[in-house]
Amino acid sequence: MLESLNQYKGMSLFFVRLAVGIVFLVHGVGKLFNVGPTAMGISGFAGFLTSLGVPAASVAAVLVALVETVGGLLILIGLWTRVAALLLAVNMVVAILLVHISKGFSAAGGGYEFALVLFLSSVALVLGGAGEKWAVDKD
Repeated sequence: MLESLNQYKGMSLFFVRLAVGIVFLVHGVGKLFNVGPTAMGISGFAGFLTSLGVPAASVAAVLVALVETVGGLLILIGLWTRVAALLLAVNMVVAILLVHISKGFSAAGGGYEFALVLFLSSVALVLGGAGEKWAVDKD
């Protein structure tokens, strides 16, 4: 019965791209332009990074916002998927280590649960590429 789903195997990475791309795009746009459900703007995000002791927090805030916004968009359209996913995976490792790990596992308490899912999903895209369906890259 489940073997019939094999015909859709090529679509699996599209759905991973869709989830990862939307989440990073929304978070990046919130940081970059201070709009949407995750709005904080560059200055708000830089202040948050400063409170964590991140050096050159203003520069780091712009870099993270750009990586999340552009990376999320690239992953959505399936262009330079592996490079974008690698940058986003590194971004999530830093976020886990600087922000989430000290708060435990549960995302409800600010823990690393959701960040870990984003990291591992990004790694899946680094390894698998854009997939066969609905992507500019065909790898």
